[in-house]
Amino acid sequence: MKNNALAVLFASDEDSHLNDLTIHRTTASLPYAGRYRLIDFVLSNLVHANITKIGIITKNNYNSLMDHIRQGRDYDLNRKNGGISVYPPFVFNSAHEVYKGKIEALYMLRGFMLKSSEDYVVISNTNIAFNIDFDEVAQFHQEKGADITMLTYRTEDVTPRKLVVTEDKNKRITDLHFPVTTDTGKQLCNLNIYYVKKDLLISLIDNAYAHGAYDFEKDIVRASLDDLYVMSYEIENYVAVIDRIPTYFKRSMELLDPAVREDLFYSHSTILTKVKDSVPTKYKEGANVRNSIIADGCEVGGTVENSILFRSVKVGKGAVIRNSIVMENGIVMENAQLDYVITDKSCIIQSGRRLAGYESYPMVVVKNKII
Repeated sequence: MKNNALAVLFASDEDSHLNDLTIHRTTASLPYAGRYRLIDFVLSNLVHANITKIGIITKNNYNSLMDHIRQGRDYDLNRKNGGISVYPPFVFNSAHEVYKGKIEALYMLRGFMLKSSEDYVVISNTNIAFNIDFDEVAQFHQEKGADITMLTYRTEDVTPRKLVVTEDKNKRITDLHFPVTTDTGKQLCNLNIYYVKKDLLISLIDNAYAHGAYDFEKDIVRASLDDLYVMSYEIENYVAVIDRIPTYFKRSMELLDPAVREDLFYSHSTILTKVKDSVPTKYKEGANVRNSIIADGCEVGGTVENSILFRSVKVGKGAVIRNSIVMENGIVMENAQLDYVITDKSCIIQSGRRLAGYESYPMVVVKNKII
């Protein structure tokens, strides 16, 4: 049965500070977990709920995203009716200006929504690794008589940029606020994923746009708390929000725990990604691997501990990689050492080099660099 919803995804997150990792790509196409990109998670969740009409709003550097999603063929979205539509930023207005905020972007996509027969819209950022059932979200939305359903989660990573949610006993949201300082303990926070009736969304967007508003969370969601039923649907299983270098590293390292991997990749359905016909990883004489994720196509001749190697990484004899992430086509030559380091795609670490960062803020080597 086809889900009665379409989806609008934002390939870039206004609040993300991923710096060197997003110089050459959108947040949506950031590599994650050895062989995935962040957009794989929301796309997989949508597809498994039969939400197959998806518009992706881009802002800049979207070539890697286009290469990865390949018109949706790996997600069963390469189809005549529905499928993926990618909207580059320069189509939004005659001045070729990039949209200021989500309201302006959604306003420019009103034609896409109006032409669709679906009655509901899923709005989502793409910097989130999660595994949920959107059918359950739709059921919750209808049972509660909600106008807007906001997906929420509990986290200790409460920064001044996160919206903290206050809800009543019926799950209706009564307040949204930005914390002044980082609070201790887990708090309920906005996940930047919404389920809303299409006609209501278009009406809200039209009104906000006419008044010059651009911040969806502030000028629509928070402003509507008294007038609309804005409900909280809390995700209780594993959620990773990737918005800074430390959170990217921390959430990646959490994947070394088998329980976390099981929860993220198999709790509701499988996570889909671009298929590559790579050969199996080759472990050479002297290789020593412990507690690590090693993707296909690698050649390992040294020591790898508590680390993640993406596809086609080469580790030379005597090299030591600890607490690090080496992305696709990376080369770590003989006797080189990495500790708390993230190397982007196609980086070369030459023989004998020693690079080290900190657990709270790892060292990042940008794409294609030779050190």
